[in-house]
Amino acid sequence: MAGVTSASPSVLDVAPVIPVVVIDDAAHAVPMARALVAGGLPAIEVTLRTPAALDAIRAIAAEVPEAVVGVGTVLTPEHVESSVAAEARFLVSPGWTERLLGAMRASGVPFLPGVSTTSEVVALLERGVTEMKFFPAEAAGGTAYLRSLASPLPQARFCPTGGIDASRAAGYLALPNVGCVGGTWMLPSHVVAARDWGRVEELAREAAALRP
Repeated sequence: MAGVTSASPSVLDVAPVIPVVVIDDAAHAVPMARALVAGGLPAIEVTLRTPAALDAIRAIAAEVPEAVVGVGTVLTPEHVESSVAAEARFLVSPGWTERLLGAMRASGVPFLPGVSTTSEVVALLERGVTEMKFFPAEAAGGTAYLRSLASPLPQARFCPTGGIDASRAAGYLALPNVGCVGGTWMLPSHVVAARDWGRVEELAREAAALRP
């Protein structure tokens, strides 16, 4: 990932699946993260879609050190600043602009800028960025689109996210230019509402076993 030293593993290689988490109640953050880590999914993307997100990230960073907690839905330089202050270990955006890319690069934290077209991929490669989020994966062309990029743009690696579930994940993970996928299927809303962290761990373990 951009910003990772040669001695540091890319977040794309931490686990085959990155859970994409929307947290409404910060009290859920730590037990949820512990369940995901126990199931074999230590890289966790907490999205900035709720007021509880930054508190959740701080709690996971402080209390679940074995988790690699990152921040998703990063849209502005201000989001970058607040995420880094909350101890985020990686940043994910659904798209990118020059201003946002500059802020993510300057943060010193690994980042995955979002792309959905070949031109966006080439533009990032020109800027020295080789690892990206492909979003929205299913709507933007899915496995067929990513497979078509592998030959002309072999240096680009992706974390596809958007519309991917347990039945689709393996197809993405079989592609040579996909390091991991992002998804929410291991966190069904009714399971989280019930605080059934044992079930979350089971679903995480199934997801962690998806690598072909």
